[in-house]
Amino acid sequence: MALQARTLTLHGREIRLREYVPSTKDTAGEPLVLLHGISGSGETWVPLLDHFERSGFGRRVLVPDLPGHGDSAAPRADYGLGAMASVVRDVLALTGNRHATIAGHSLGGGIAMQFAYQFPEMCARLVLVGSAGLGPQVTPVLRATALPGAKVTLSLAVNPVTVAIARGLAAACRSLGGELSPETRELTRHLASLADPGRRRAFLFIARSLIDLRGQRASAIDKLYLAREVPTLVVWGAHDPLIPVAHGRKTAEVLPDSRLTVFENAKHFPHVADPARFAGELERFLAATAPARLSLDEVVEVLIRASEAAEAPENVQEKLSSGRHLRPA
Repeated sequence: MALQARTLTLHGREIRLREYVPSTKDTAGEPLVLLHGISGSGETWVPLLDHFERSGFGRRVLVPDLPGHGDSAAPRADYGLGAMASVVRDVLALTGNRHATIAGHSLGGGIAMQFAYQFPEMCARLVLVGSAGLGPQVTPVLRATALPGAKVTLSLAVNPVTVAIARGLAAACRSLGGELSPETRELTRHLASLADPGRRRAFLFIARSLIDLRGQRASAIDKLYLAREVPTLVVWGAHDPLIPVAHGRKTAEVLPDSRLTVFENAKHFPHVADPARFAGELERFLAATAPARLSLDEVVEVLIRASEAAEAPENVQEKLSSGRHLRPA
């Protein structure tokens, strides 16, 4: 039994967890955690999990439905990046793990980076897939969530009636020989989840906490130097309409030892567009890199060195000479 699902109780609330357990007892290395994006669920990773099962992937894989998503509880609660990263930490603890490779798609990438920042001693590697939190640019559709009336508009656009109509039209299209691409089906599934009031509430809370009319407010670019000791794989679709591939290229520049892979025929869901290729990239990355073993003290030391370097006399002189005068505290 390689693929299984169960429900964890975390702080009195249910978290749905899919789990891939290798058929062999000789598992290789720390587990892999897969985090989905906003309005998604662990179902987005099922094509990859199916490939793992067929190929005999040798690591344990944990795939939670984040709070407010999928089959997990959707309470009135904090859905910020910090709270979500703490949920990942707690899921690892409840499953008997203290160290893991964290892979995140879209919002999940932002949570993965926040996890590495909050719990560096638990993060072995990072895998960022079409990740949020790496620059302001984002689709106008998500920016529109900051507009007054977005809640009412969304509830009118996506509800059980409109979802049923859309499914009926899709079925009629299939009966006539038409077929949606895997990525289009995945995006449709994400949108349909917003028919549920609890999941719609979580979506709006997350979107508004991270995005305004100018784009993404949250950015990890200025903190990525803290992850230079953590092996990082960046995967993007070349034609991503939601978060531009330029964010992936910028990340690869900031982390020169990272690996960037661009899927030329993919959009926002490269792991769905080509799960076999994605699995191959992931397996090669895991095999070729040693997991980080950072301590909190080491991260604090890096922070201190960076702060001291920023205030070094030569930097102060440079600011003065360029006319950017320092104001007294």
